[in-house]
Amino acid sequence: MSRPAKILAVDDEPDLIDLMQYHLVRAGHEVTTATNGWEAIHAIRQSRPDLILLDLMLPDLDGFGVCEILRRDPLTATIPIVIVSAWASSDSRNLGLELGALDYLTKPFSPHELVERVNRLVHARAV
Repeated sequence: MSRPAKILAVDDEPDLIDLMQYHLVRAGHEVTTATNGWEAIHAIRQSRPDLILLDLMLPDLDGFGVCEILRRDPLTATIPIVIVSAWASSDSRNLGLELGALDYLTKPFSPHELVERVNRLVHARAV
């Protein structure tokens, strides 16, 4: 059996972090969290997660800035990012994908959908 995927969930809403963490841990993943952009950058460089769930509206450094920094660093450039945001506009979605996110999940979302998308991306990388 393979090791659990290491997921970093980045959001400044504690209830949402708890929800994501609960469902992803139940699905067999290891989940760590960050509540702002710079905390996320530090955590990513320290632990090199298998996948990042990233909110766009964060205190200090927004999710777009986090994406840009991660994609410019060869050590983090290939880590898959799923944007999880309340911004539902096609402009936000397009910019997030242009900056290197692999997927975009709009809040509110179904926990089942979150787990399915994470599992799909984790399994795709393992193959």
